[in-house]
Amino acid sequence: MLEFDEVHVGYGRSVVLHGVSLAVPADGVAAALGHNGAGKSTLLRCAAGLLKPRQGSVRLDGEDITRLAPHQRVARGMAYVPQGQQSFPHLTAAENLQLVADGRRDGKQAMAEALDLFPALRELLPRRAGLLSGGQRQQLAIARALITRPRLLLLDEPTEGIQPSVVSEIERTILAVASRGGMSVLLVEQHVGFALTAAQRYYVLEAGRVTSSGEGGTAAESAVRQALTV
Repeated sequence: MLEFDEVHVGYGRSVVLHGVSLAVPADGVAAALGHNGAGKSTLLRCAAGLLKPRQGSVRLDGEDITRLAPHQRVARGMAYVPQGQQSFPHLTAAENLQLVADGRRDGKQAMAEALDLFPALRELLPRRAGLLSGGQRQQLAIARALITRPRLLLLDEPTEGIQPSVVSEIERTILAVASRGGMSVLLVEQHVGFALTAAQRYYVLEAGRVTSSGEGGTAAESAVRQALTV
């Protein structure tokens, strides 16, 4: 589905990713794990087309998309939910979703399906997004991305800084979406247990390099935690 091949990328003169290679399985989940500053968010920004590699290539379903702009990647079925529970704060939750739904032929149905995944949002639809809690805004951001019916969903720390009850709901939704097929997920996540439960493949990043990788699943948790403590 998505492949990074020896990708080097950074900001200005600073290189953040140094020869990163990884693959997101078709209809599966790959998790990128690592401490703050390891390069995980830079990885997602590169996947989304917001940063261009200095070396290496990025492929989607075998097509070289290294030089494609973000909107061209969106047209190929990519959706990106960045860190920080982003929304349009002065619009209602319903208007945030409707902005995406209005651009789709099946937008009404897609919006209803997204709300089925996050039923707590229904009673919040009239409320301005800026008045929602962090967890509610995160649910809104993921629902908005799912309205596009992506083939590849990029999630950056979807459970960071969110109350535990909402974390559980977000985790259940991501697992449900990943298990029904038709979509791949590249997940950046600090919660190792959840990430490995969701992922078929994991990659540990340290200082912009992949230092460990393997099959996902709970059996890999001790090896991953050991890699993260080195």
